[in-house]
Amino acid sequence: MTRRIGLLGGSFNPAHRGHRRISLAAVRALGLDEVWWLVSPGNPLKPQVGMTPLAARLGSARAMARRAPIRAGAIEAELGTRYTIDTVRALVRRYPRHRFIWLMGADNLAQFDRWRDWRGIARTLPIAVIARPSYNGAARAGHAMGWLRRYQRRPTQAMRWTLWSLPALVLLRFRPDPTSATSIRAADPDWAGRFTT
Repeated sequence: MTRRIGLLGGSFNPAHRGHRRISLAAVRALGLDEVWWLVSPGNPLKPQVGMTPLAARLGSARAMARRAPIRAGAIEAELGTRYTIDTVRALVRRYPRHRFIWLMGADNLAQFDRWRDWRGIARTLPIAVIARPSYNGAARAGHAMGWLRRYQRRPTQAMRWTLWSLPALVLLRFRPDPTSATSIRAADPDWAGRFTT
């Protein structure tokens, strides 16, 4: 059976209600069966200082995903991939009956051109960008959006994403959630202890 899967990658340092809220909104907007949270062993574009061990970040993601059509996992650690392009190509090969769409926030779109083979990612999967008010201007003005703009689809077409030819990009707006992992870590520096076995 073909399943429609949204892929949301990130550090999840820790996972929080903002991740959950945008995932559930994406399920509704895109008609997804499930969102897979790809908890990264280490983002090449983020400093490792302050990065909590994978086990605790994965534990927080699994706890936040409970009782929702969200599956949190560390597939990149399992596959041995470090870059998104390698991960998405491996997932497309491994699950040929699934249809995947890449989910990212506008903050990531603003620096998408720094990702390894970002055009290759766009040629492998459709992309849904979730608006984040403080990043939307930079995302729209960024180098990647300059290239992707010609492939942009209307939000009213979002449910038909499995029929799009690639590259394809849709910008989605949901009610913003102010939660941030940085503020959670600042308020509760020992959060990871709750998820360490």
